Amino acid sequence: MTETLIVEPRHSPHSFLRFPLCTDLDRLEADIAILGLPYGDPYGIDEVTNDQTNAPTAVRRQSLRLSYGLDHWDFDLGGPLFDGRKVRVVDCGDVPADPGDMTAHYRRAEAAARKILGRGALPVVIGGDHGVPIPVFRALEVLGPVTLVHVDAHLDWRDERGGVREGYSSPIRRASELAHIGEIFQIGLRGQGSARTREVEDALAYGAQLVTAYEVHTAGMAAVLARIPDGGRTYLTIDADGLDPAVMPAVAGPVAGGLLFHQVRELIHGLVTKGRLVGMDIVEITPKRDLNGISSLTAGQLILNYIGAATRAGYFD
Repeated sequence: MTETLIVEPRHSPHSFLRFPLCTDLDRLEADIAILGLPYGDPYGIDEVTNDQTNAPTAVRRQSLRLSYGLDHWDFDLGGPLFDGRKVRVVDCGDVPADPGDMTAHYRRAEAAARKILGRGALPVVIGGDHGVPIPVFRALEVLGPVTLVHVDAHLDWRDERGGVREGYSSPIRRASELAHIGEIFQIGLRGQGSARTREVEDALAYGAQLVTAYEVHTAGMAAVLARIPDGGRTYLTIDADGLDPAVMPAVAGPVAGGLLFHQVRELIHGLVTKGRLVGMDIVEITPKRDLNGISSLTAGQLILNYIGAATRAGYFD
Protein backbone atom coordinates (compact mmCIF):
# COMPACT_ATOMS: atom_id res chain seq x y z
CA MET A 1 0.00 0.00 0.00
CA THR A 2 1.31 3.45 -0.91
CA GLU A 3 1.58 5.85 2.01
CA THR A 4 -0.27 9.14 1.59
CA LEU A 5 2.33 11.87 1.40
CA ILE A 6 1.52 14.82 3.66
CA VAL A 7 3.61 17.94 3.82
CA GLU A 8 3.13 20.65 6.42
CA PRO A 9 2.67 24.44 6.41
CA ARG A 10 5.13 25.03 9.33
CA HIS A 11 5.40 28.31 11.26
CA SER A 12 3.94 30.92 8.94
CA PRO A 13 0.16 31.39 8.95
CA HIS A 14 0.46 32.61 5.36
CA SER A 15 0.97 30.66 2.17
CA PHE A 16 2.98 32.18 -0.66
CA LEU A 17 0.95 35.18 -1.87
CA ARG A 18 -2.03 33.68 0.00
CA PHE A 19 -2.46 31.00 -2.65
CA PRO A 20 -4.55 28.01 -1.47
CA LEU A 21 -2.81 25.38 0.62
CA CYS A 22 -2.67 21.79 -0.55
CA THR A 23 -0.82 19.55 1.88
CA ASP A 24 -2.19 16.23 0.58
CA LEU A 25 -0.29 15.71 -2.64
CA ASP A 26 -2.46 12.74 -3.58
CA ARG A 27 -5.24 15.29 -4.07
CA LEU A 28 -3.14 17.92 -5.84
CA GLU A 29 -4.91 19.74 -8.66
CA ALA A 30 -2.64 22.58 -9.78
CA ASP A 31 -0.61 24.08 -12.57
CA ILE A 32 2.12 25.36 -10.23
CA ALA A 33 3.00 24.00 -6.80
CA ILE A 34 5.10 25.95 -4.29
CA LEU A 35 7.10 23.58 -2.07
CA GLY A 36 9.40 24.35 0.85
CA LEU A 37 12.44 22.11 1.39
CA PRO A 38 14.07 23.50 4.54
CA TYR A 39 16.59 20.80 5.40
CA GLY A 40 19.73 19.73 3.55
CA ASP A 41 22.37 17.10 4.29
CA PRO A 42 24.44 18.92 6.96
CA TYR A 43 28.22 18.88 7.20
CA GLY A 44 28.07 19.34 10.97
CA ILE A 45 25.68 19.63 13.88
CA ASP A 46 25.47 23.44 13.58
CA GLU A 47 24.01 23.07 10.08
CA VAL A 48 21.19 20.72 11.05
CA THR A 49 18.86 23.66 11.67
CA ASN A 50 20.83 26.63 10.33
CA ASP A 51 18.97 29.81 9.50
CA GLN A 52 18.49 28.77 5.88
CA THR A 53 15.89 26.33 7.16
CA ASN A 54 13.76 29.42 7.90
CA ALA A 55 13.94 30.72 4.34
CA PRO A 56 10.71 29.13 3.02
CA THR A 57 8.79 30.83 5.81
CA ALA A 58 10.59 34.15 5.25
CA VAL A 59 9.88 34.15 1.51
CA ARG A 60 6.21 33.38 2.13
CA ARG A 61 5.89 36.20 4.65
CA GLN A 62 7.60 38.74 2.40
CA SER A 63 5.53 37.62 -0.60
CA LEU A 64 2.59 39.49 0.90
CA ARG A 65 4.49 42.73 0.19
CA LEU A 66 4.85 41.83 -3.50
CA SER A 67 1.25 42.13 -4.61
CA TYR A 68 -1.59 44.52 -3.91
CA GLY A 69 -3.92 42.17 -5.77
CA LEU A 70 -3.66 39.66 -8.58
CA ASP A 71 -5.58 42.02 -10.85
CA HIS A 72 -2.95 44.77 -10.49
CA TRP A 73 -0.57 45.57 -13.35
CA ASP A 74 2.91 44.04 -13.10
CA PHE A 75 5.49 45.90 -15.15
CA ASP A 76 7.83 42.90 -15.04
CA LEU A 77 5.20 41.01 -17.03
CA GLY A 78 3.36 43.67 -18.99
CA GLY A 79 0.04 43.07 -17.27
CA PRO A 80 -1.59 41.25 -14.34
CA LEU A 81 0.10 38.07 -13.15
CA PHE A 82 -2.37 35.63 -14.75
CA ASP A 83 -3.08 37.73 -17.85
CA GLY A 84 -6.81 37.10 -17.59
CA ARG A 85 -6.34 33.32 -17.70
CA LYS A 86 -7.28 30.63 -15.19
CA VAL A 87 -4.07 29.38 -13.59
CA ARG A 88 -4.10 27.16 -10.51
CA VAL A 89 -1.27 27.92 -8.08
CA VAL A 90 -1.14 26.21 -4.70
CA ASP A 91 1.27 26.20 -1.79
CA CYS A 92 2.11 22.69 -0.63
CA GLY A 93 3.80 23.74 2.59
CA ASP A 94 7.15 22.30 3.68
CA VAL A 95 8.47 18.77 3.60
CA PRO A 96 9.09 17.83 7.25
CA ALA A 97 12.30 16.40 8.64
CA ASP A 98 12.77 13.50 11.04
CA PRO A 99 15.31 14.14 13.82
CA GLY A 100 15.74 10.39 14.19
CA ASP A 101 16.53 9.86 10.50
CA MET A 102 18.64 12.53 8.83
CA THR A 103 18.03 11.02 5.37
CA ALA A 104 14.23 11.10 5.64
CA HIS A 105 13.89 14.68 4.39
CA TYR A 106 15.52 13.92 1.04
CA ARG A 107 13.39 10.79 0.55
CA ARG A 108 10.24 12.75 1.30
CA ALA A 109 11.38 15.64 -0.88
CA GLU A 110 11.93 13.35 -3.85
CA ALA A 111 8.57 11.69 -3.31
CA ALA A 112 6.87 15.11 -3.10
CA ALA A 113 8.56 16.35 -6.28
CA ARG A 114 7.61 13.16 -8.13
CA LYS A 115 3.98 13.56 -7.04
CA ILE A 116 3.90 17.20 -8.18
CA LEU A 117 5.45 16.40 -11.55
CA GLY A 118 3.33 13.29 -11.96
CA ARG A 119 0.17 15.33 -11.52
CA GLY A 120 1.27 17.73 -14.24
CA ALA A 121 2.25 20.70 -12.07
CA LEU A 122 5.43 22.76 -12.21
CA PRO A 123 7.36 22.67 -8.93
CA VAL A 124 8.66 25.92 -7.47
CA VAL A 125 10.96 24.97 -4.62
CA ILE A 126 12.16 27.27 -1.83
CA GLY A 127 15.17 26.05 0.19
CA GLY A 128 16.99 25.42 2.41
CA ASP A 129 20.64 25.09 1.41
CA HIS A 130 21.80 24.04 -2.04
CA GLY A 131 21.73 20.37 -1.16
CA VAL A 132 17.93 20.34 -1.25
CA PRO A 133 17.55 20.36 -5.06
CA ILE A 134 19.35 16.98 -5.25
CA PRO A 135 16.16 14.96 -4.60
CA VAL A 136 14.29 17.23 -7.02
CA PHE A 137 16.89 16.49 -9.70
CA ARG A 138 16.23 12.78 -9.16
CA ALA A 139 12.48 13.31 -9.48
CA LEU A 140 12.94 14.96 -12.89
CA GLU A 141 13.47 11.44 -14.20
CA VAL A 142 9.71 11.25 -14.81
CA LEU A 143 10.06 13.90 -17.53
CA GLY A 144 12.92 12.39 -19.49
CA PRO A 145 15.98 14.39 -20.66
CA VAL A 146 16.35 17.74 -18.90
CA THR A 147 18.90 20.53 -19.38
CA LEU A 148 20.05 21.92 -16.05
CA VAL A 149 20.65 25.67 -15.71
CA HIS A 150 22.45 26.69 -12.54
CA VAL A 151 22.88 30.25 -11.21
CA ASP A 152 25.56 30.48 -8.52
CA ALA A 153 28.78 32.16 -7.52
CA HIS A 154 30.17 28.69 -6.82
CA LEU A 155 30.75 25.56 -8.88
CA ASP A 156 29.19 22.96 -6.52
CA TRP A 157 31.07 19.98 -8.01
CA ARG A 158 32.59 18.60 -4.80
CA ASP A 159 32.24 14.82 -4.63
CA GLU A 160 32.17 14.90 -0.83
CA ARG A 161 33.03 16.99 2.18
CA GLY A 162 33.85 15.11 5.36
CA GLY A 163 32.16 12.03 3.94
CA VAL A 164 28.92 13.91 3.14
CA ARG A 165 28.08 13.49 -0.55
CA GLU A 166 24.74 15.30 -0.82
CA GLY A 167 25.50 18.59 0.88
CA TYR A 168 25.42 22.09 -0.54
CA SER A 169 28.85 21.79 -2.21
CA SER A 170 27.80 18.81 -4.34
CA PRO A 171 24.43 19.33 -6.09
CA ILE A 172 25.79 19.74 -9.62
CA ARG A 173 28.16 16.78 -9.24
CA ARG A 174 25.19 14.66 -8.16
CA ALA A 175 23.08 16.00 -11.03
CA SER A 176 25.82 15.08 -13.52
CA GLU A 177 25.53 11.44 -12.41
CA LEU A 178 21.85 11.19 -13.37
CA ALA A 179 21.12 9.68 -16.78
CA HIS A 180 18.22 12.06 -17.43
CA ILE A 181 20.29 15.22 -16.87
CA GLY A 182 21.84 16.34 -20.14
CA GLU A 183 23.66 19.60 -20.73
CA ILE A 184 24.56 21.73 -17.72
CA PHE A 185 24.96 25.52 -17.84
CA GLN A 186 26.48 27.22 -14.78
CA ILE A 187 26.01 30.98 -14.78
CA GLY A 188 27.32 33.69 -12.46
CA LEU A 189 30.57 32.04 -11.35
CA ARG A 190 33.10 34.30 -9.66
CA GLY A 191 35.51 34.58 -6.74
CA GLN A 192 36.64 31.63 -4.65
CA GLY A 193 34.56 28.83 -3.19
CA SER A 194 35.06 25.19 -2.31
CA ALA A 195 36.06 24.22 -5.86
CA ARG A 196 39.62 23.11 -6.46
CA THR A 197 41.29 22.58 -9.83
CA ARG A 198 40.12 18.97 -9.88
CA GLU A 199 36.44 19.98 -9.60
CA VAL A 200 36.78 22.51 -12.42
CA GLU A 201 38.46 19.87 -14.58
CA ASP A 202 35.68 17.38 -13.79
CA ALA A 203 33.00 19.91 -14.71
CA LEU A 204 34.71 20.69 -18.01
CA ALA A 205 35.25 16.98 -18.73
CA TYR A 206 31.50 16.44 -18.30
CA GLY A 207 30.88 19.24 -20.77
CA ALA A 208 29.39 21.75 -18.34
CA GLN A 209 29.40 25.25 -19.78
CA LEU A 210 30.90 27.57 -17.17
CA VAL A 211 29.76 31.18 -17.56
CA THR A 212 31.28 33.75 -15.24
CA ALA A 213 29.27 36.70 -14.02
CA TYR A 214 31.67 38.96 -15.88
CA GLU A 215 30.86 37.26 -19.17
CA VAL A 216 27.19 38.00 -18.53
CA HIS A 217 27.96 41.62 -17.67
CA THR A 218 30.04 42.02 -20.84
CA ALA A 219 28.15 39.98 -23.43
CA GLY A 220 24.65 40.09 -21.93
CA MET A 221 22.27 37.35 -20.86
CA ALA A 222 20.87 37.06 -24.39
CA ALA A 223 24.24 35.73 -25.56
CA VAL A 224 24.16 33.10 -22.81
CA LEU A 225 20.58 32.11 -23.64
CA ALA A 226 21.59 31.63 -27.28
CA ARG A 227 23.88 28.78 -26.17
CA ILE A 228 21.07 26.87 -24.43
CA PRO A 229 19.23 24.46 -26.75
CA ASP A 230 15.77 25.41 -28.03
CA GLY A 231 12.74 23.21 -27.76
CA GLY A 232 13.73 21.02 -24.82
CA ARG A 233 12.98 20.81 -21.13
CA THR A 234 15.04 22.82 -18.67
CA TYR A 235 15.17 23.11 -14.91
CA LEU A 236 16.55 26.20 -13.17
CA THR A 237 18.32 26.08 -9.82
CA ILE A 238 19.24 29.45 -8.29
CA ASP A 239 21.62 29.88 -5.40
CA ALA A 240 20.88 33.27 -3.87
CA ASP A 241 24.60 34.12 -3.85
CA GLY A 242 24.58 33.89 -7.64
CA LEU A 243 23.04 37.35 -7.49
CA ASP A 244 25.11 40.30 -6.37
CA PRO A 245 24.99 40.90 -2.60
CA ALA A 246 23.64 44.38 -3.28
CA VAL A 247 20.55 42.62 -4.65
CA MET A 248 20.60 39.55 -2.43
CA PRO A 249 22.39 40.40 0.84
CA ALA A 250 21.02 37.54 2.95
CA VAL A 251 23.55 34.88 2.00
CA ALA A 252 26.24 33.03 3.92
CA GLY A 253 28.88 33.47 1.20
CA PRO A 254 28.46 36.90 -0.45
CA VAL A 255 30.74 37.52 -3.45
CA ALA A 256 30.97 40.90 -5.20
CA GLY A 257 30.30 41.18 -8.91
CA GLY A 258 27.24 38.93 -9.10
CA LEU A 259 24.28 38.84 -11.42
CA LEU A 260 21.71 41.61 -11.21
CA PHE A 261 18.00 41.13 -10.85
CA HIS A 262 17.18 42.12 -14.42
CA GLN A 263 19.69 39.58 -15.76
CA VAL A 264 18.14 36.69 -13.84
CA ARG A 265 14.68 37.89 -14.83
CA GLU A 266 15.80 37.84 -18.48
CA LEU A 267 17.14 34.32 -17.98
CA ILE A 268 13.81 33.09 -16.60
CA HIS A 269 11.77 34.67 -19.38
CA GLY A 270 14.21 33.37 -21.98
CA LEU A 271 14.12 29.80 -20.68
CA VAL A 272 10.33 29.84 -20.56
CA THR A 273 10.06 30.80 -24.23
CA LYS A 274 12.93 28.63 -25.55
CA GLY A 275 11.23 25.39 -24.59
CA ARG A 276 9.56 24.29 -21.38
CA LEU A 277 10.98 25.41 -18.06
CA VAL A 278 9.70 22.48 -16.01
CA GLY A 279 10.49 23.93 -12.58
CA MET A 280 12.81 26.08 -10.56
CA ASP A 281 14.21 26.47 -7.09
CA ILE A 282 15.80 29.26 -5.13
CA VAL A 283 17.98 28.33 -2.18
CA GLU A 284 20.61 29.55 0.31
CA ILE A 285 18.73 32.58 1.65
CA THR A 286 19.72 33.29 5.27
CA PRO A 287 16.88 35.45 6.65
CA LYS A 288 18.70 36.77 9.72
CA ARG A 289 21.25 38.43 7.40
CA ASP A 290 18.57 40.19 5.36
CA LEU A 291 17.98 43.94 5.07
CA ASN A 292 14.34 45.05 4.99
CA GLY A 293 13.46 41.60 3.66
CA ILE A 294 14.99 42.49 0.29
CA SER A 295 16.41 39.02 -0.38
CA SER A 296 13.13 37.25 0.28
CA LEU A 297 11.29 39.89 -1.74
CA THR A 298 13.69 39.39 -4.64
CA ALA A 299 13.21 35.63 -4.48
CA GLY A 300 9.45 36.10 -4.53
CA GLN A 301 9.64 38.48 -7.47
CA LEU A 302 11.69 35.95 -9.46
CA ILE A 303 9.05 33.31 -8.70
CA LEU A 304 6.30 35.65 -9.92
CA ASN A 305 8.26 36.24 -13.12
CA TYR A 306 8.35 32.49 -13.71
CA ILE A 307 4.62 32.13 -13.06
CA GLY A 308 3.73 35.12 -15.23
CA ALA A 309 6.08 34.21 -18.08
CA ALA A 310 4.87 30.59 -18.14
CA THR A 311 1.27 31.80 -18.20
CA ARG A 312 1.94 34.09 -21.17
CA ALA A 313 3.81 31.31 -22.99
CA GLY A 314 0.63 29.23 -22.93
CA TYR A 315 1.88 26.56 -20.54
CA PHE A 316 -1.54 26.21 -18.90
CA ASP A 317 -3.91 26.94 -21.76
